[in-house]
Amino acid sequence: MNTPKVAEHITSWLKDYAENAKVKGFVVGVSGGIDSAVTSSLCASTGLPTLCVEMPIHQAQSQVNRAQEHIAQLKERFSNVSEARVNLTSTFEDFKTVTPEVEQSAQLDLALANTRARLRMTTLYYFAGLHGLLVAGTGNKVEDFGVGFYTKYGDGGVDLSPIADLVKSEVYALGEYLKVPESIQKAQPTDGLFGDSRTDEDQIGASYDELEWAMKMQDAGKKADDFSGREKEVFSIYIRLNTINQHKMIPIPVCEIPNELK
Repeated sequence: MNTPKVAEHITSWLKDYAENAKVKGFVVGVSGGIDSAVTSSLCASTGLPTLCVEMPIHQAQSQVNRAQEHIAQLKERFSNVSEARVNLTSTFEDFKTVTPEVEQSAQLDLALANTRARLRMTTLYYFAGLHGLLVAGTGNKVEDFGVGFYTKYGDGGVDLSPIADLVKSEVYALGEYLKVPESIQKAQPTDGLFGDSRTDEDQIGASYDELEWAMKMQDAGKKADDFSGREKEVFSIYIRLNTINQHKMIPIPVCEIPNELK
């Protein structure tokens, strides 16, 4: 990948899109991870107003520290960058008190994790509406179009996706080029939605390098029986997630009414 040219291309694309949409700039949720760091850096590089929003919900201090380090660095480098911090922990806890009480289960854990993501989406669109900004998505290609590792109408609820055609290794290459803090470049990827130390790999069962490989194999028309051992296991994980998460990747189905019934 020609990293400098890719960075230039995305920056130009972002600026053109914002100007054509007649909006002022961008708002980005900054989590302390590589994807949001790269996305916010690219938005900042346009020269347009870029609001970085930190939205902790029972967040690990290490994630908070990385997010704050990145935002501080961006503000030093770019005069068009501003920040906001909205601690959504109490909002999340209030939500749990007004919903019916149910038994603890994996389904409840997942529903609450997705609720965190949707509270953040709501917050980003609040700022977008307030300041005339676009919500910039932070999903990469493997997450968005490979395994569907995001929350529908949560971190998947965005106006535009600047890095969604880049696999994770390419995002890391951009991060190094864009001078993203080393603490973020070296951190284990995590969505931080469960309030514990689990990583993306813990949840998915495969690393991003492995998922990139599986994505390439799928594109090449390979099947699980073409592999053995760990490769077969990873490919099966990828295909299972790619299949069950298609509802996130395709347009919302519309029930079309035949003309003779109208």
